[in-house]
Amino acid sequence: MRPPGERWRAPYATDPACTRGRLIPEPASPTRSAFQRDRDRIVHATAFRRLKHKTQVFVHHEGDHYRTRLTHTLEVSQIARALARALGLDEDLAEALALSHDLGHTCFGHTGEDALDACMAPYGGFDHNAQALRIVTRLERRYAGFDGLNLAWETLEGLVKHNGPLLEADGTPTPRYRQAGIPAAILEFDALYPLELANHAGPEAQVAALADDIAYDSHDLDDGLRAGLFDLADLAAVPFLKDLLDEIDGLHPNLETSRKIHELARRVITRFVEDLIGQGERRIAALAPASVEDIRAAGAPVIAFSPAIAAADADIKRFLYARMYRHPGVMAVRAKANAIVADLFAAFSADPARMPEEWSAGLSDASEARVARRISDYIAGMTDTYAVLAHRSLFRSTPDLHWSPPSRGLPLAEP
Repeated sequence: MRPPGERWRAPYATDPACTRGRLIPEPASPTRSAFQRDRDRIVHATAFRRLKHKTQVFVHHEGDHYRTRLTHTLEVSQIARALARALGLDEDLAEALALSHDLGHTCFGHTGEDALDACMAPYGGFDHNAQALRIVTRLERRYAGFDGLNLAWETLEGLVKHNGPLLEADGTPTPRYRQAGIPAAILEFDALYPLELANHAGPEAQVAALADDIAYDSHDLDDGLRAGLFDLADLAAVPFLKDLLDEIDGLHPNLETSRKIHELARRVITRFVEDLIGQGERRIAALAPASVEDIRAAGAPVIAFSPAIAAADADIKRFLYARMYRHPGVMAVRAKANAIVADLFAAFSADPARMPEEWSAGLSDASEARVARRISDYIAGMTDTYAVLAHRSLFRSTPDLHWSPPSRGLPLAEP
């Protein structure tokens, strides 16, 4: 008889029965695997609930039908589970990693992160991946026996390394971290509980990372079209998307625009998922891993797109960068959101007592760097709404983040 929550998995999958454990030892659950337990802790975390009111691309004023960090996270989770199931991986670990991958993001999307990184430049900067680690290892305070969520080693490893190793084999930072260095929060925790920063993460983390890319491509196209930042005709600039639209027109002539957008979004997901499954099966067969450790030591990702789909992914991202993320209307709102974050950081730096007592306590004799990191933690945890309200409570004038998308945008009257 299988243990509670046990499912079939391939020999190269991460086995919860063989977990490397938790930083603070705990008795095993009689009803859940280690990774099911991690998933549940993440879902019940305060930081997870805050994702509901954190922006993906648009600010919260613009309509309830655009994605937030929470809806994005749920879409990533669905795709990650589907991929993990098809490849014989541990679905619960893939889901836990998908659900936790955006916990460290600030208010106002990447704008907030950029603003906070600039404010924190003298103190090591701000990195949302490192912030997620701080949240699950220190900042969540729900349990009597430990700070954070005390997640399993494999979950922490995947959270930190889902985009690849942080160190080269010789111990130097990988290109992503070569200029700024690896965030101190990651190095400090790694010294306490080594995460093998020079190795790739397990296959479930690789699946979660690419599920994130797939969800981004699909839903940002959807949101951008519905907001009127570009239209279906503009997508002819991306050959992959043009082919999909031609396919839809051939099967469903004269289809109404809103349905055509849905058909496009789901075809993007389907093509990418099917490609990943096929490529994953081929790479796994070539490597012939006997265990998850063989995948960690492979020296390259085992879960990856084919060259054709990787090129399509890059083309879509280039299109979205130019037509959506750098759209004049979006950039105008970003500038205002940037000002809100910078103002809050300056105000709290001048007088940390302006923060709630639970955040300002114990800072009277603290170093400048420690005070700055506490302020950063506080602002990073804010939702868009809370940040605006906090700014209004401290300043006479607060930037207006309202912005109406172009008139060609589609009405969102779905139930």
